[in-house]
Amino acid sequence: MKSVTEFWSFALVPGIETKKALVAEGKTPEEIQAAIGEKHKLEGDKLKHFINALEVASNNMDNLSRVLVVTLNEGENAPPKSTKVEEHHYVPDFKVAPKAPVTQKAEARGGQKKGGKGGKGGGGPKESPWGLSPEQKAAKKGKQAAKSN
Repeated sequence: MKSVTEFWSFALVPGIETKKALVAEGKTPEEIQAAIGEKHKLEGDKLKHFINALEVASNNMDNLSRVLVVTLNEGENAPPKSTKVEEHHYVPDFKVAPKAPVTQKAEARGGQKKGGKGGKGGGGPKESPWGLSPEQKAAKKGKQAAKSN
């Protein structure tokens, strides 16, 4: 896909308003094109692309950011919502609202952080960072022996 030009929404919205006013006055398409060219200081192919971009923009005004004018290489598919006029495709580009920050689900699980040992371990804090003392090991073995009998 090769970009030819683009028209931003801040230029398209006044162009649409100008076109609506000229249509309401009963002007012919040639007069409308000439008046828009004079007002927006466009001529030639740029004016032709702008007029076609106005049509695409008027059909896709919700969250419109810009209209891209592109030509497709052989074998490429047209983008969704694009409109083909002659050999060019007019592709509306939309604003994407920023997504809300993702809160970790860890707070919902009792404060466990992702990757933690949720549910494993004794459930309480350890008394020593170096593991169990010899007395605690002996007591634990005694409990396990009593459970197995």
